[in-house]
Amino acid sequence: MLRRTPRLTRALTFAGAAALALATSVGLAAAPASADQTSVNAARADQAQPVRVRVASYNIHHGAGPDNVLDLPDVADEIRGLRADVIGLQEVDRHWGDRSDNLDEAAWLAERLDMHVAYAANLDLDPATPGVERRQYGTAILSRFPIESYTNTLLPKFGDHEQRGLLVADVKVRGVTMRFANTHLQHNDNLERQAQAQRIIELLGEQPTRTFLTGDLNASVGATEIKILTNVFTDSWAAVGVGDGFTYSREDPHNRIDFVMSSPDVRPLHARVATDADGSDHLPVVADLAVRR
Repeated sequence: MLRRTPRLTRALTFAGAAALALATSVGLAAAPASADQTSVNAARADQAQPVRVRVASYNIHHGAGPDNVLDLPDVADEIRGLRADVIGLQEVDRHWGDRSDNLDEAAWLAERLDMHVAYAANLDLDPATPGVERRQYGTAILSRFPIESYTNTLLPKFGDHEQRGLLVADVKVRGVTMRFANTHLQHNDNLERQAQAQRIIELLGEQPTRTFLTGDLNASVGATEIKILTNVFTDSWAAVGVGDGFTYSREDPHNRIDFVMSSPDVRPLHARVATDADGSDHLPVVADLAVRR
């Protein structure tokens, strides 16, 4: 037998149901706001995370290996294997002559590797034959990310020694603009290298930020010219490398003269020498680093 619900009880039941429905609808309305806040918090967390970047330095010996035979595709393969975001190259020919098939090596490598490029001609000579491209030799920066701007500044030179320079490029890496400098110091005069190192500090500043310095510095750790640089920059290998880190020569590694350095606000994570590379008389060095946003 069915019982009739008293009117007051029914009213209270209806009121409770309405309250429950209201609470439920309010909760549903609040859910998107909570989800939005979670998204905002996640975005903030992402912004707080440092940007990782892989930087390398490689003296490519104008594309010739230890046998002094030109093999630029081999150099390209070695660079690809490093998986670097930005790499500083030294001893790069541009229409120099027969030893490099008159190639614009920096442009050739950039196209082959699908990377952006900045080139610096520290030697800039008239062409061997009038009307063709100038003969140039210097350094380059290859980047997976667009290069926003770049400049090259000639460094101090003693007597009839080879002209050296500092190539500096601004690159936006994963939303953060960073500065990458690349150089190749004099090979046979420590006083000249000291003057060049001091000029590099003047150019990059004594308190640089988000800045990297790569290069064949032609000097070992402990040399005055290296100390001039490491008084300002962190030597990635000294910070996180394991072992001797020798980069020269390819056939008889006995000296560490190729460097990846960074400003003090950058944290080195890992460094290695690509000991199996055979595209040059040098071995490339590569470092993973973290940059605060």
